[in-house]
Amino acid sequence: MNAISYCRVSTDAQAKSGAGLDAQKAAIESYAAANGLTITAAFVDAGVSGAAPIAQRVGLVAAVAAITKGTVLLIAKRDRLGRDQLTTLGIERAIQKKGGSIVSADGIANGTAAADQFMRSILDAAAAFELSLIKSRTLAAVDAKRKKGQRLGEIPFGYELGSDGLLVEVAAEQNVIAKIMQCRAAGLSLRAIAKILDSAGHPTKKGHSTQCTKHNSTGKVRQGRSGHWSPVVVRAILARQAGLSA
Repeated sequence: MNAISYCRVSTDAQAKSGAGLDAQKAAIESYAAANGLTITAAFVDAGVSGAAPIAQRVGLVAAVAAITKGTVLLIAKRDRLGRDQLTTLGIERAIQKKGGSIVSADGIANGTAAADQFMRSILDAAAAFELSLIKSRTLAAVDAKRKKGQRLGEIPFGYELGSDGLLVEVAAEQNVIAKIMQCRAAGLSLRAIAKILDSAGHPTKKGHSTQCTKHNSTGKVRQGRSGHWSPVVVRAILARQAGLSA
């Protein structure tokens, strides 16, 4: 019997290290050899969440398309198909309509009996539940860091990183934030606020918005602009301030 193998890892780090993919491939190949399956094609989704829409699961879409009557989609574990119950069920039905089936290398719930079908529904529910737990823990950790004033990603405008790793307010930038808030409260648009900040020469986080002197390839002096304020930057600052006051 022919088999199509499919592997998935959810993070870029796992994809780059190959550790997760290598373990899945080894489990799949071992199961195929022990059960007389011939792997005719292999597909991978590297760095793709199990909760991602089917359209973003290029490897899975290709694997399902390669299924023909009597062919098996061989995976390491059931949760590699996804962590959304409806999506996983849709994948399974699509494969069944093509005359194929899904087999897990861990040997769990591979049969067609009622007990196997029930176990697969339990596994799908457990995969979805685990994803919810991961999201909850991540949000809780981010919220805890935010409340402690610890850095989250890039250093935000209005702050600098202290020696203890905590965010420290920068007076000049805090004054700019206050000005942005005042302008917004007065009903000014994001674009209008950005122009005001540029005209006043307030520096952005990446540089100064004032006119700066540059030399072109001919050696002539020309005027350029560095660290230009944009509506997007203004919106981000307003959104962060709203989050801090929430």
